[in-house]
Amino acid sequence: MVEDKLLILRFKQGRNGALRQIYDKYKVELLKLSIVLTGDVNAAEDMVHDVFVKFAQSAERIRLTGSLKNYLITSVINRARNYRRDNIRHSETSLDTAESVSANERSPLQWAVLSERLELLSRALQELPYEQREVVSLRMETDLPFRRIARLQRVSVNTVKGRYRYGINKLRSLLNSEVEK
Repeated sequence: MVEDKLLILRFKQGRNGALRQIYDKYKVELLKLSIVLTGDVNAAEDMVHDVFVKFAQSAERIRLTGSLKNYLITSVINRARNYRRDNIRHSETSLDTAESVSANERSPLQWAVLSERLELLSRALQELPYEQREVVSLRMETDLPFRRIARLQRVSVNTVKGRYRYGINKLRSLLNSEVEK
């Protein structure tokens, strides 16, 4: 938190590299969240870049009272909601594509298995109602507490816990039925 406040201060002062450091620190986490919420890697990348562009443009206006991470997460969630709303208005599209991230320490066979599992999970997540998907991904990907998620969704903590429980149960059911096929 102190590091973030220092980065914000340096960013507001126009110091070279401050925005890049903020971007480097949060880009992967925000991208994962965005992919889970939209199911579209390209749209997710665009959303994260848009969030950082708007953030950069608002340097002199920004008055951060809480966590920088929570601010950026909230921005991504709002973009994902807008994206979802716009897609519903225009047309239904297939959202069951996801790319996997590669690393050097895994073999090609391991990556093939992981890629298949990721695709199954991505398809299962897209089957969840959006509110449940949002709660599950915020809890699992960003480790936000239920109280914070409740504030983001403007519902009670019990509603968030219910959405999480129903979402996890539905994921288990969907994934177990895929394994049995």
